[in-house]
Amino acid sequence: MSYEYKVVPAPLRGIKAKGLKTPEDRFAHALETAMNTLARDGWEYLRADTLPSEQREGLMSKTTVYQNMLVFRRTKTGTAAMTRKPEPSVAKPVPAITKEQPAEPPKMLEDGSRETGPAAD
Repeated sequence: MSYEYKVVPAPLRGIKAKGLKTPEDRFAHALETAMNTLARDGWEYLRADTLPSEQREGLMSKTTVYQNMLVFRRTKTGTAAMTRKPEPSVAKPVPAITKEQPAEPPKMLEDGSRETGPAAD
């Protein structure tokens, strides 16, 4: 079976709703709403991960912050679900080794441009 995945940021704040008075209840409601919205489109909740993310701080420095992410999956449907056989790798032709002298790189002229014609002596 083949899956496709969707990763979304977890809610940062709760959502106000009738009868929800504590911050924990509001946050749980926000999480539930996000999960149910994706479930309507066929996404199955898989797990929550906390992952590091490097961000700029000022002009020159960087800092690491941690992001809470929700991971969902669903089975692939239609032609995308068909497993594709790996295409055979085709080796690139190797150039034949000759005993000729390698060509000299173009010479630089006084104005900074490169010589384009045959090498002048």
